[in-house]
Amino acid sequence: MNDKDANRRPIAARSLASMQRIAAALARSGITPNAISVASIAFAAAGAAALLWLAAPWGAWLCAVGIQLRLLCNLFDGMVAIEGGRQTPAGALYNEVPDRVADSVLLVALGIAAGQPWLGWLAALLAALTAYVRTLGGALGQAQDFRGPMAKQQRMALMTLACVLAPLEAWLWHSRHALLAAAALIAAGSALTCITRLRAIRVRLEAGA
Repeated sequence: MNDKDANRRPIAARSLASMQRIAAALARSGITPNAISVASIAFAAAGAAALLWLAAPWGAWLCAVGIQLRLLCNLFDGMVAIEGGRQTPAGALYNEVPDRVADSVLLVALGIAAGQPWLGWLAALLAALTAYVRTLGGALGQAQDFRGPMAKQQRMALMTLACVLAPLEAWLWHSRHALLAAAALIAAGSALTCITRLRAIRVRLEAGA
């Protein structure tokens, strides 16, 4: 594995032929990877707005769609930049900052929708901290560590599942435990992810890696 691959989030979908064709088409279209990165914020904001302001079931379900579109932007920006040869000097900033904004917008909205705004803010803070720890490892000369148990993909998968289930739960049992449970699990899992990544960094530093 070369240095470029070691500092790139492992995503299985990147190897799918369909994803490669879409990325190639985007690269040919002239759209920049930085624009794709910024678009992820728009999809996240649209999903958060739908969750908070549209009636069930469409608000939660549209939020789930917004999350997946955000993740597709996160996939294609890197593919267009690297496989498409469209990297820019500021690409690293566009790769990181929109991710943190999109995470925060969605997780804060999740906490509000679950009836516990503080929990959404806590989840957003801890999610940002997982990225900080990862990039700290990179700044210390290590390969960036994307391990979980609650990395970005796991956070967004759990929130997507909660958004899909929440309207069904409300219809069947008139409760909203799915959203609350997702927010709590994301916060707790993100805290644990920070600990596991910090421990791994310490072990590698002490081993002279």
